[in-house]
Amino acid sequence: MARVDVLVLGAGIVGTSVALHLVRRGLSVALVDRRAPGEETSYGNAGIIEGDTLFPPAFPNSFMGLLRVALKQAPEANYHWNALLEVAPWLLAFRRNSTPERLMDTALTMRPLFARAIAEHEALMAETDATQFLRHTGWLKLFRKEASFAACRRELDLAASLGLPFDILGVDEAQAREPAIAPVFAHAVHWTRVATVTDPLAVTRAYADRFAALGGMLLTADARSLHRSASHWRVETAEGPVDGDQAVVALGPFAPDVLEPLGLRLPFGFKRGYHRHYRQAGGPALGHTLLDADFGYCLAPMAQGVRLTTGAEFARRDAPPTPVQFGRLLPAARELFPLGEPVEAEPWMGRRPCLPDSRPVIGRAPGQAGLWLTVGHAHWGLTLGPATGRLIAEMMAGETPFTDPAPFRAERFAG
Repeated sequence: MARVDVLVLGAGIVGTSVALHLVRRGLSVALVDRRAPGEETSYGNAGIIEGDTLFPPAFPNSFMGLLRVALKQAPEANYHWNALLEVAPWLLAFRRNSTPERLMDTALTMRPLFARAIAEHEALMAETDATQFLRHTGWLKLFRKEASFAACRRELDLAASLGLPFDILGVDEAQAREPAIAPVFAHAVHWTRVATVTDPLAVTRAYADRFAALGGMLLTADARSLHRSASHWRVETAEGPVDGDQAVVALGPFAPDVLEPLGLRLPFGFKRGYHRHYRQAGGPALGHTLLDADFGYCLAPMAQGVRLTTGAEFARRDAPPTPVQFGRLLPAARELFPLGEPVEAEPWMGRRPCLPDSRPVIGRAPGQAGLWLTVGHAHWGLTLGPATGRLIAEMMAGETPFTDPAPFRAERFAG
């Protein structure tokens, strides 16, 4: 029977970063997943390391916006009728956390994590060959309507007060920075200090390779086998049981499958999302990740092609894919940028694990000695993986954390 200091459950970008930070501190660590590193939720995203992110996504604040979603006319959102009763409590809690006051509180609470996001990635990339995937070109947010641009003014004002750089661009200025886009928008904001990666899967794999090179164990196993064995935590693998003095749950949307049998219930919601890669049909190559704010999609230059990402879909976590949003998004995306034929036969689907206050849980699991949680990163798993890994490793090693972890405790949901 194998024995390690720490079992890390989940080999996405968060779990892999946690494992790498722990093994760098001299601990023996096993990274456990049923699939290879980075092949679940971490595979599909816009590749943005959002170091300058401020406000999280919010519940629609206008009647017309909510009506468009309800009538399934909103390109940025979709839902399954048969999941509404299950999703409704989470949506109501999400709405309560979408007031201007709570959004501001969340922005300031999350700021220390986002402020470290790019630097922590760069520190891990310096030990690997992943720097080849990193771009420091920022990203462009495009606004077709005056109202949507006006709605971002609060965020721009907060960014300016915090010293976060951005450029407000007219159509001609935006086209000078991204020549292939058509003038179908009225305003643009270039967030210049944001970094992007051209292959999120390759980045996670590079971190996992570094973890293994430092002596970490990569194990294929079902994390649902986690259980107490005397004073240790144990997982069952094909090669036999593996024990850990401590365990970290970093399972993204699959965390409830392990936590709920242990009596730990967190108010998770699951925003499903899709992406598909397309060939470019002429014009200069896409140089920046683009957000079309009025349609809720991103276009991102990736190693596999131009990645088109959808907004959120509210459905049962494991329901069959329903990528209907592509039909709503593609006309707008092709109006903006010369997208050609798709690369893959079918779109990819993933699930984002979201908590209603848009903050992850990072810290000890209540009532479970030796169990730690790094869950609920929602849209920001790629962005915050290394920063989360550093924070939890500092806590577990008895070091002084780089930021106060109290706002991320699971106990905030008690009662």
